[in-house]
Amino acid sequence: MDTTHDLTTTPLTTALVRGALELERTPHGLLPHRLPARARAQCDDGQLAMVESQPSGVRVAFRTRATVVELDTLPTKRVYPGLPPRPEGRYELHVDGRPFDRVTAHGGNTLTIDMAAGSSAYAAGSAVTLRFDGLPGGGDAKDVELWLPHNETTELVALRTDAPVAPLPDRGRKVWLHHGSSISQGSNAVDPTGIWPVVAARLGGAELVNLGFGGSALLDPFTARTLRDTPADLVSVKIGINVVNADLMRLRAFGPAVHGFLDTVREGHPDVPLLVVSPLHCPVHEDTPGPCAFDTDALAEGRVAFRATGDPAERAAGKLTLGVVREELARVVGQRAADDPHLHLLDGERLYGPADFAELPLPDALHPDAAAHRRIGERFAAYAFAADGPFGGADRAVADRAG
Repeated sequence: MDTTHDLTTTPLTTALVRGALELERTPHGLLPHRLPARARAQCDDGQLAMVESQPSGVRVAFRTRATVVELDTLPTKRVYPGLPPRPEGRYELHVDGRPFDRVTAHGGNTLTIDMAAGSSAYAAGSAVTLRFDGLPGGGDAKDVELWLPHNETTELVALRTDAPVAPLPDRGRKVWLHHGSSISQGSNAVDPTGIWPVVAARLGGAELVNLGFGGSALLDPFTARTLRDTPADLVSVKIGINVVNADLMRLRAFGPAVHGFLDTVREGHPDVPLLVVSPLHCPVHEDTPGPCAFDTDALAEGRVAFRATGDPAERAAGKLTLGVVREELARVVGQRAADDPHLHLLDGERLYGPADFAELPLPDALHPDAAAHRRIGERFAAYAFAADGPFGGADRAVADRAG
């Protein structure tokens, strides 16, 4: 039976959508962005445009006594001819910090990207209604968070419930602003709360704003300015893997670029804890420079994997590898920390190192799987949010409730 007519529609606003930096009005509804329009205008890169519009870490959050929640959403699915189908995005509903249900939006728009031909085609689709019913009823109002897919562009069309909705009150959480690569965005994780920054934020009791951009953690000045201008209590930047696999710069440029990036961040956050995270262990790029390319042997077997195409001998000419990047980040942060007591460095191999690769190998040679995402998030939280860690002091009571 269709009970949509018994529900009340609540306008979606910035008060109800958390983790996005901007909501763009579209003909259908609202498109969450994780980069503001001014930053997007400074880079004509289709890859960045695609990933920043995928709402990793973004959630619709409210307080209500409702037992039924409906969200109309218009997803954009990506299809790559010749490659295995991509997993569809998931939407996760949490009630009072605990998982309640997860669903997939079947349908929507389709973007077909032919990498061999260098072309793309777009086919418009219709909005999809996601329904969650049987939420706990009676008693006090509950906190509801509907986490959006980390890997699928999503336009928010309408929110309906069978009881009034109000924005969540301030829960005393510190805002953690994080920037990184596709691993930070959540590549190869299954659920939006299973990506490592969300795992860490929930354990640490922090309010996450995730600026992890697949293939696009490239020390761009507009990203640094976005970090500078976004209010935050805690800031982290995970640097290295994209600079290496894009073969973007040489060692001579990398060090000054890191200095400049951190200088800009510090203009807006002069005293907040700032944590620089070096790359996770990734054998294909530990000693071999980029660029990175698809592994054609894997594609012939019907699976996606990557390989490094550079020459290790070119390190002598300044080409970057993950080993070189870790050394340079340690040098830069060590130099700056002498005058910046709130600047910290975390070696990424403490989060995922050679022993972890032996136990939980990277399925495509670049990105951790769901189990490794959880391990990385747990280790980050144990280090950063510890009482004596760089982010120590976040609300531990809230963390305990988040489970």
